[in-house]
Amino acid sequence: MNFEQLKALDQGSAMSTYARFDLGIVRGCGATAYDAQGRAYIDFSSGIGVNSLGYCEPGWVRAVCEQAQTLQHTSNLYYNPATARLTDRLTSLTGMARVFMCNSGAEANECAVKLSRKYSYDTYGAGRHTIVTLRNSFHGRTMQTLTATGQDALHPDCFKPYVPGYVYVPAGDIQAFRAACDGSVCAVMLELIQGEGGVVPLEQEYVRAVCELARQQDILVIVDEVQTGMARTGKLLACEHYGIRPDIVTLAKGLGGGLPIGACLCNEKLQNVMTPGSHGSTFGGNPVVCAGADYVLSVISQPDFLSEVTRKGTYMREEIAAMPGVRSVRGLGMMLGIELTHRTGAQVAKECIEQGLIVLTAKELVRLLPPLNSSDAELKQGLEILRRVLAQ
Repeated sequence: MNFEQLKALDQGSAMSTYARFDLGIVRGCGATAYDAQGRAYIDFSSGIGVNSLGYCEPGWVRAVCEQAQTLQHTSNLYYNPATARLTDRLTSLTGMARVFMCNSGAEANECAVKLSRKYSYDTYGAGRHTIVTLRNSFHGRTMQTLTATGQDALHPDCFKPYVPGYVYVPAGDIQAFRAACDGSVCAVMLELIQGEGGVVPLEQEYVRAVCELARQQDILVIVDEVQTGMARTGKLLACEHYGIRPDIVTLAKGLGGGLPIGACLCNEKLQNVMTPGSHGSTFGGNPVVCAGADYVLSVISQPDFLSEVTRKGTYMREEIAAMPGVRSVRGLGMMLGIELTHRTGAQVAKECIEQGLIVLTAKELVRLLPPLNSSDAELKQGLEILRRVLAQ
């Protein structure tokens, strides 16, 4: 199937929910994707942070294939080794007490909301159910998590009515958060780096002040690590950079290494809040997906791997900062946002694809989320393409 056939097939059957680039990817290896004509592209997007070990990493492929040949699915009414191994590794590595497995970041955040409200109801009774989120945040596309997202542009009238029970405050304004805590609040949900909002890291002092105020009022702290988690920032969890221990952490994207997965983790205080029947997911904890995720975790949690993510991220930041047309570079590890002087991220992304490099956008920025195990040669090649595009 050539590209025009692929494009026609897709446009004739799929809903028009994506403004696709003029590119069809048919296979990949490492940090390199290939189109239908066999042209190679260095991929600095990793499927929006999903392919944490790049395309078709051999150990991950073996883990997934072996599990698929053994047990592809079973109901959560029964135990299975692949899921149990993953949940044990997740809790052991993060220091959290329990985990609920699901299929996406939005589902993980849905679980976090339900867990927070149930804890508050069980402890204080009705009426204490509000979730505080930040302006410019992004938490998902379901009605619940879309409402939690603090961006007016993502709240069009056509989707009304939105879900009640959310209050938005500006990031960095501790007085606004204090004022929002009016006795109806059960939790605050934070992205420590606002990814879709423009790769904007929160200030450490602000995060610690929010956590302290929340602790004083028994308001649960939810950290959405769907994009920042799983070694993306050079730590297994971004909250390690901030010196905080949230009540709830949500994960997805890079955890599965390319297969759909989500996880909602909680601390000891919340470990017995959810009871049989209070939540569930037919596909959550699927053995094949969990086998892939367990392999990913076994690789990315190694100290040498994490230090390499930090080194590569520093190298990329320094190289990009010296490129023409770059005003600033922000982010942590291999999660970077490039602020441009006179062009939009969308313009640069289109030109990069034409030159053989896949990048992302966030607001007006260029956003980079390369595979964490990208080789120095792949990074150098991709950066050279980016430099050429920005010099035009």
